[in-house]
Amino acid sequence: MASACHSDDESVSSTDSDVSNGSDSAEFSDEDDNSKRSLREPCTFYNKGNCKKGRSCPFLHVCKYALEGNCRYGSRCRLNHTVSGGVSSGASSRALDLSSSSGSRLTDGRYYQWQLRTRGGWKDVENDHILEAQYSLPHIKSIKIYNTQYGAVSIDFKRMCVHGKKLRVRRLDDGKTVWIWYCMVGRKWIEYGAKDSKGNSSSLKSSDIEETFQSNPTGSKTVNINGESFEIKFKGMQQVGQNRKRKVTRRPLYRQPQAAAGVSQAASLFQNLLRTTPQWEFEGDSGKWHKFKHRSNTSTECSITNDDIERKYQQNSSDTMPFTVAGQSYKLDFGAMIQTNLRTNHTRRVRRKLV
Repeated sequence: MASACHSDDESVSSTDSDVSNGSDSAEFSDEDDNSKRSLREPCTFYNKGNCKKGRSCPFLHVCKYALEGNCRYGSRCRLNHTVSGGVSSGASSRALDLSSSSGSRLTDGRYYQWQLRTRGGWKDVENDHILEAQYSLPHIKSIKIYNTQYGAVSIDFKRMCVHGKKLRVRRLDDGKTVWIWYCMVGRKWIEYGAKDSKGNSSSLKSSDIEETFQSNPTGSKTVNINGESFEIKFKGMQQVGQNRKRKVTRRPLYRQPQAAAGVSQAASLFQNLLRTTPQWEFEGDSGKWHKFKHRSNTSTECSITNDDIERKYQQNSSDTMPFTVAGQSYKLDFGAMIQTNLRTNHTRRVRRKLV
């Protein structure tokens, strides 16, 4: 029987995340109100170069690729990348500069807003904080949601697409997201500027890269780290040096969702807990996931139980939690979803599985 944690380290590689449907699972809303859609839908005719309605058009006269975060022309695009006063209804009051095509997109006031596009247009993903929490982890490359009205839906975070279905996905943003940049080093995603095992950190921070990326998301940033020159290429998401290339990724810093009108998020989570207690697991050496279990055997004794972890998580899902295994001290980080050996700084992935 595997113990709750191990004192040795293992490399973290990209992986998929599975979510089964439930009261706190991601679902897709059937809302298809044209007046609401028009506040954030780009005009098809404008994007084709000829909208006869002009300023009276209820849809956004803005580059649809900029809204989706992948306009390859950037500031050179002939279409508008700024939501301006030419848009009717309430869209102009929420004007947002989209010239970077970097992910700063309109929401309806929420921090972020995941949507799925069907034949009826873009539809909100309910409980999308589940998708956001997984998307904020650099090693998670996709998420699979079961038992939705469209069957099992697998969302690719890198390509922002849905595998095997005629569906599209996008993430709207309020423009205030803090973006974190990571580089793949030894099969582990390392945040730029983070301290290594010796307590040293590079002078290059995520904010430095993000500033350059916002100004030109198809460009690059040349940096010097420890006397060696590198170029971070945004289009290919690579760090290129003289002798090697490393993968680069950009993920948001997770923010707790705002309480829904009329029903608080805490109440919703509490109702879910009455039905079932999510299972907390850690990843072992072989890639197999193991449950957190309190043990009385002194050689593998873990000081916390699954219920202990869940209670702490419900109090603050971005907090940390100390515990011990066989006399060694660890820290469980809910925001990063990792456990860290405080003596060796070795980390392992953890997950909260809805069963």
